[in-house]
Amino acid sequence: MLALDGLSKHFGGVRAVDGLDLEVRQGEIFGLIGPNGSGKSTTVNLICGVFPVTTGEIRFEGRNITRAPPHVCLAAGIARTFQNIRLFGHLSVWQNLWVAQNAMADRKASGFLNRWFGGSARARQEVEALLEFAGVAAKADDLAGNLSFGEQRRLELARALAAKPSLLLLDEPAAGMNVEEVGQLRERLAKLRDDGMTILLVEHVMELVMGVTDRIAVLNFGQKIAEGTPEEIQNDPLVREAYLGAPQSAGGGNA
Repeated sequence: MLALDGLSKHFGGVRAVDGLDLEVRQGEIFGLIGPNGSGKSTTVNLICGVFPVTTGEIRFEGRNITRAPPHVCLAAGIARTFQNIRLFGHLSVWQNLWVAQNAMADRKASGFLNRWFGGSARARQEVEALLEFAGVAAKADDLAGNLSFGEQRRLELARALAAKPSLLLLDEPAAGMNVEEVGQLRERLAKLRDDGMTILLVEHVMELVMGVTDRIAVLNFGQKIAEGTPEEIQNDPLVREAYLGAPQSAGGGNA
């Protein structure tokens, strides 16, 4: 579904991403992990068109999107969440989803009118389903800025889903969550995969990564140093060295 071929991004003399080859298959949860500053979020920003590519190519569902701007990537079926929550805090929970959903409506006049008149009931049902999925249905009328941190994280996930993507990019969705919330997030991501969603997960919470992903790639200084199943990654000496600073015979824990 998604293929990165020799992808690089340089900021002056800094090679944030350096010759990255990666393939995300349809219907899987693919983890992208690595120490802070290893190039994970930069990779997400390249895929979404936020940063221009220095060298290399990005293909999505067979289409070259290397130079595509963010709105074109979204229209193609790629949605994302952010490290730092970017909800509309002055709008209600419901309105955050309604805005996101209608941003993808047909721009043609006939499609627009159908969306607001003939299709409004279905659109409302879709919003309600997303509110239930995110566990914030009881707070639909509350301002998004008044939600707890975990609730805001869940709402941001629901807002990305409102765009009906075929590929969902999650940039540290478990950041700031407690153990119970991480467990609930794991269940939600597994359900999305079971429903056919393809997910690229950037995360530092290893309990989540190792518990829900099908395959994982590890970045260090912008380069891929390992790729494999969660079990293979946990036992890879290069991964242990990247996270812990020296080869270890025993490991684990968060990075």
